Amino acid sequence: MRTLKTMEELTNLYPEAVPASIMKVAKQLTPLYRDWIEGSRFCILSTVGADGVHGSPRGDDGPVVRVKDSNTALIPDWRGNNRLDCLRDIVEDGRIAILFMVPGSNTTVRINGQAVLTDDLQLRESFARKSILPTTVIVIAVEEVYTQCAKALIRSGLWSRNDKDTVPTVGQIMADMSDGEYGGAEYDANYEENAKPRMW
Repeated sequence: MRTLKTMEELTNLYPEAVPASIMKVAKQLTPLYRDWIEGSRFCILSTVGADGVHGSPRGDDGPVVRVKDSNTALIPDWRGNNRLDCLRDIVEDGRIAILFMVPGSNTTVRINGQAVLTDDLQLRESFARKSILPTTVIVIAVEEVYTQCAKALIRSGLWSRNDKDTVPTVGQIMADMSDGEYGGAEYDANYEENAKPRMW
């Protein structure tokens, strides 16, 4: 298998970038980009650190990200599995990319920037759900924001399909990885109910 070793080898294979793909890039959150991001309840957070790269789904029952101003976005870190992969990366490196999705829309929106973590009590309290606070808040300094090509979602038919029965369940994967000691059908059947106390 031939692998590409230089930028020249890569760029020789492709035509010039489509002009609209450059034109749509903003260096801050414009009003319309802000509206789009505040309408998204789901995003994928991507980071890089000493252990490599990580991607983490983030979701909420309202805007998944709070826009503080045209240059700053905030993500509360609600309870999860405590692996802390992306959070460790942010402390070590800070580079971040976020891909926002909205069900039914073939558009995705991307933010690139630099992030820091804070445990500032006042900021955490501003995200309170009843008596529950996020442990930390990710503060993102926005460097770029742009829409991404819709072709991937159109090709995949992402919002018009339900393929869940064609892939293994988490319970099956857990059972396989633990030689049957953990997971299984009971894990799958009870997961949503068991997760409710730890949603926020």
